[in-house]
Amino acid sequence: MNPKKIVITGAPGTGKSSVIDQLEEWGYFCFHEIIRTMTLEAKKSGKNSKQITNPLAFVDDPYQFNLQLLKGRLTHYQEGSALDHELVFFDRGIPDVLAYMDYFGQEYDKHFLQTASNHRYDTVFLLPPWKEIYVTDNERLETFDEAVALHHALQDRYQALGYDTRIVPEGTVEERTELILETLKSEI
Repeated sequence: MNPKKIVITGAPGTGKSSVIDQLEEWGYFCFHEIIRTMTLEAKKSGKNSKQITNPLAFVDDPYQFNLQLLKGRLTHYQEGSALDHELVFFDRGIPDVLAYMDYFGQEYDKHFLQTASNHRYDTVFLLPPWKEIYVTDNERLETFDEAVALHHALQDRYQALGYDTRIVPEGTVEERTELILETLKSEI
């Protein structure tokens, strides 16, 4: 089976993980944000708590860090493509790596762009910044204005790669999740 590969993306604090959790609760197969996996690995390897809650602050080589993210997202993509499910959801996609590198002014070689271009998702849902639910904490350090700028970087990168991103409006987690599923049903 070749499942439909669906990305749920957006800047920090937009409700992506809550939607992914709801989809999973409703029985859909979901890949979680790879940074969370990297954080769990850091805990297992004995990194201190500050490194775990803000891994970007301790990156010696941003290029290698982003290459590791790219490889992790590619692995998710490949594993998801082989699953026997009608729909597979991803908390962020391969183009997110490039969008963040664009935002931070980091250079990347053609391998990054080729990987994003050659591994296409079927549908991309973009959750915009929502001031009323936005909070900063030990894991979310960006200001709301930075989240807005990251939103634009994500939207620009996905559009540059030829995606028609679907904006998910504000609402409860259940409403947003139902909207995503209804949109997908109308396209199948």
